[in-house]
Amino acid sequence: MEPWTVWKGENMCYSMQTTPALPTVPSGTIKSFGEFGPKYQVGQVLRPLEDGDWIIEVTLIETGEKTEYRLTRLQNDPEAS
Repeated sequence: MEPWTVWKGENMCYSMQTTPALPTVPSGTIKSFGEFGPKYQVGQVLRPLEDGDWIIEVTLIETGEKTEYRLTRLQNDPEAS
């Protein structure tokens, strides 16, 4: 989905920024980076990317550090056991 909508009128070109719908994320869920990676807690949606993906805030369980992670990668990570 493009973040801009453009249409043309007589001798004019109009554009309007559209806001993509926020994705549903499992906020508060504890996951791990891959099958054996460190655990993290899923946070909030931060921003869309031009390629259609989203950036999500995650918190590393061991250190409490907050970082950014792609939604498509998060969706492929398993829930921590």
